[in-house]
Amino acid sequence: MKKTFKYIAIALVGAGLVACESMKLGDAGLSKAPETSGATIDTLFASLKDADKVLASAYYYLPYGLISDFDSKMGGDFLESITDHYVSNKHSDSDGPNNLYYSGGLSANLTGSYAGGETYRFGSEKDYTAIRYAWLFLENADRIPGADPAELAKKKAEAKVCMAIAYSNMLRYLGGVPILDHAVDPAEEMHYPRNTFAETVDFIVKLCDEAAPDLPWAVSAAEDGRMTRAAALGLKLRVLCFAASPTFNSNTKWHPQADEYTCYGNYDPARWQAAKSAADEFMRQQLANGHYALCEAQPDPVTGLISPRAYRLAYRKGYFERGSSESIISIRKSNSTSYHDKHFEVQGSYGSGATLDWVNKFPWADGEPFPDDFPWEDKASWPEHPFFKPDPLGTLKVNGATFTETRDPRLYENIGVPGDIWRDGSVGRGYDNHKYHQDGCTGFLMMKFVLQQNTDRSQPQHWPFMRFAEVLLNCAEAYNEADGGPSDKAYAWVNAVRARVGLPGLPEGLSQEEFRKALILERELEFGFEEVRWFDMVRWGLTEAFTTPLRGLTSNGDNNNAATVFTFKEKEAYPPRSWYTSWDTKWYLAPIPALEINKAYGMTQNPGW
Repeated sequence: MKKTFKYIAIALVGAGLVACESMKLGDAGLSKAPETSGATIDTLFASLKDADKVLASAYYYLPYGLISDFDSKMGGDFLESITDHYVSNKHSDSDGPNNLYYSGGLSANLTGSYAGGETYRFGSEKDYTAIRYAWLFLENADRIPGADPAELAKKKAEAKVCMAIAYSNMLRYLGGVPILDHAVDPAEEMHYPRNTFAETVDFIVKLCDEAAPDLPWAVSAAEDGRMTRAAALGLKLRVLCFAASPTFNSNTKWHPQADEYTCYGNYDPARWQAAKSAADEFMRQQLANGHYALCEAQPDPVTGLISPRAYRLAYRKGYFERGSSESIISIRKSNSTSYHDKHFEVQGSYGSGATLDWVNKFPWADGEPFPDDFPWEDKASWPEHPFFKPDPLGTLKVNGATFTETRDPRLYENIGVPGDIWRDGSVGRGYDNHKYHQDGCTGFLMMKFVLQQNTDRSQPQHWPFMRFAEVLLNCAEAYNEADGGPSDKAYAWVNAVRARVGLPGLPEGLSQEEFRKALILERELEFGFEEVRWFDMVRWGLTEAFTTPLRGLTSNGDNNNAATVFTFKEKEAYPPRSWYTSWDTKWYLAPIPALEINKAYGMTQNPGW
């Protein structure tokens, strides 16, 4: 019997109706979601082309880290704002960092403008929508007449990876969640008990394992953005490293109320061995098939040297460009270059900025650590200028003078430092006497995704959900933890990431703990504003990152528009955070809204909330 399909985007049944959204999947050529009135299952799956629109909707609802019309997470703020990397001074009624996290006001009973200011609001996010579309495709794909079996198997595998991504997103924010084994019908009885942390991890791994054999290792430019075997295996590795980390894999509970829904409840070294096996699996495929590589800087054709600018642009290509050799999972919402304009508001309309604590972690260009007690006020004792030095061959040009970067190239691509070009081709307004400086700014700006010139953003953006650099560092982490210390392979993977920006390799002979510390730092330098730092703080239990008061840098330039000479002085970053004096590990996972628990379909509350 023909069944009319009701297009209802849901979190869980009972979460309510949401407006249909237009669907744009980047380069896949699928321009519209299948929300067309009167469609039926038969018409939706009348051909592979029609069914692909259902699959495309699963893609469309995947998590997205750039602020846009797609997502108002944290009230239109971004996750880095609650790490030790960045301070938001947005201060709007809906802003999550200021109203809920810095103040300590987060609870399970938020209403009004505060609801939606959380990092993750269970029942209101889009992960279950992606999961539902994936199940719709899986349950009905076999009815497509005349479909090529291999092509159909590939698309089913894509649906499974989409589902795995959605569940992995919930796992990192919430722990275990209800696992749905079908496309939920809005009329069915609501009974979706919460699955344990272990069951959720195992389900994600199962989806990845099932999907991988039917997917190509890489895709052509015409299909760029679709899921691949590399995506499945890379996601599996990420999830296993997350789950094996000490917050969740320990004989000591991370919170007095932690239970089987929010951790394993014991330590088992086999979990790190599983992560190591996943690393080996990915690297075997990479060795056999190639394709993925870090984006490398090219030497100057005249001098044969690689400039700091060239290293910076190679790094930029790796995270910013769709279809680069570094892109493992690329999530797209639109081909419009203005789609992400809201992402600039936190930095463009409010006195927000990166912290000096993070800036100080970026080493000198030769790899030597930058001193955290750098004598900012005493220029005579500087070993080198902290950001730019005059250089007739330099590529930074301001007021007729040229300069060269003195630090790790990734500093400048993540953070707008005093004197650098920012956003529209002019000198950034982070320094205090800039005519457009905003009160509350830490002295630094967000550079990543904003970039330096309007023309830098002339191509459609994407969310780099996973890059090859992360796979390399995840492999190194799994080896270090599983083997009780770093091996030659672990060193090689980390050193490749460092060499891409001109840094020397890590010192030989590091202990397991020293290598772990160096690896966590490398992730800070590589993945700013890519939603990595928060989860590293959580899974490794980095208490100091939550409780240490954050700093900024007062800087005054030699003019109020395009300064090249500065004086500096440390300052406290504003606003302060309640975590400094009242830290509670309950913050590791998001609270479950009370209204979801009160629906009594099976979800339970997270520890401490």
